[in-house]
Amino acid sequence: MAMLSVTAQLNAAMSSITFVAVTGVSSLLGLGPALTMVAAAVTAFPAGRLMDRHGRIPVLAGGFLAGAFGTALMSAGAWRTSAWIALPGFVLLGVAGATGQLARAAAGDMYPTERRARGIAYVMFGAVVGAILGPSVFAPIFRGREVSAESLVLPWLAGTATMLIAFVIVINVRPDPKRIAEAIQSESAEPDSPGLHPLTPAAPLREMLLRPGVIPAIVASVVSSAVMGAVMNLTGYVVVQHHHHSQHLVFPIIGAHVLGMYLLMPAVGWVVDKIGRPIALAGGLILLAASTAGLAWFDSVLPIGLLLFGLGLGWNVSFVAATTQLADLAAPAERGSLLGFSDLLAAAAGATLVLAGGFVLENFGLTALALGAALVALAPIAFVIIPAESSSRRRS
Repeated sequence: MAMLSVTAQLNAAMSSITFVAVTGVSSLLGLGPALTMVAAAVTAFPAGRLMDRHGRIPVLAGGFLAGAFGTALMSAGAWRTSAWIALPGFVLLGVAGATGQLARAAAGDMYPTERRARGIAYVMFGAVVGAILGPSVFAPIFRGREVSAESLVLPWLAGTATMLIAFVIVINVRPDPKRIAEAIQSESAEPDSPGLHPLTPAAPLREMLLRPGVIPAIVASVVSSAVMGAVMNLTGYVVVQHHHHSQHLVFPIIGAHVLGMYLLMPAVGWVVDKIGRPIALAGGLILLAASTAGLAWFDSVLPIGLLLFGLGLGWNVSFVAATTQLADLAAPAERGSLLGFSDLLAAAAGATLVLAGGFVLENFGLTALALGAALVALAPIAFVIIPAESSSRRRS
């Protein structure tokens, strides 16, 4: 998670800038991040199904290896100023990101229902190391350098190193977390979930989606991830091109955002277990919307960093609550598929929003982008909280 976090910061800060640098087309600045998100969408569900069939570790290792190739292609594309070399790199980064995010399926595997939110949060908390490491690695590389394709070669090469480190770590994990999940569920009697015995064959996706509480959790996860991803991926361009700050200042801002995403994970997990999933789902969306809207009124580095921290924290709360609810409602042989399907929808929505956001930013300005994204975050709250509360009451 730490190495994935480092590379995610680089991608968030520099993907739009890299796309413009290698293509020379600023009007489609959102296309690079959109390619990554589309690739993530296409990858998420098949990766989840493969995890359910073959275990978490082989799939995670393959994803990090794809990320290493992707960042290497981005570096080579920047060096040669070649869109044809760099564009497959955007795609492979999406494969790596989608697969790496499914580490939370492995996290959910290792804890019983009553402590699952905290367990997921503990594993995801590893990304805090990446949030601290990212700016310390990348900011010095960019300091004093002009924005150019050449200045992007070394950072993307450093991203290759982080992906290879993650690959080596993952292939040494023993036992596979899916085995832990099967052991926990075999030993625990869960009368409220009679269909989730580990030896029961995985249900079809349509049947999983009809379980009470699944759709509200997916809606919250999709909206929070899409809005957060779109705003995060456009922030580097906004800071450098709209507010005219130095390129190296992007990384402390993105670092603050990643800290918001992961720093308070253990506390958030504890809160989600205590107050319940529905309230946390809605509260995260409200915080995310408020932080996004605030970008319309501030242009200096410190307040932008604080707003990006709030954006990450809002996603954090919604994401942990949604992931936990989905993990609760799936057997070990179903968990990867259900989370992967949710990620598929989130990545597809994120790709749509980042493309639309790039267009809105160039043609209507930052205020329109910030307020529009905030409205998208607020729109589904009633749908998310009311059905989720009803399903929680039925289960109790």
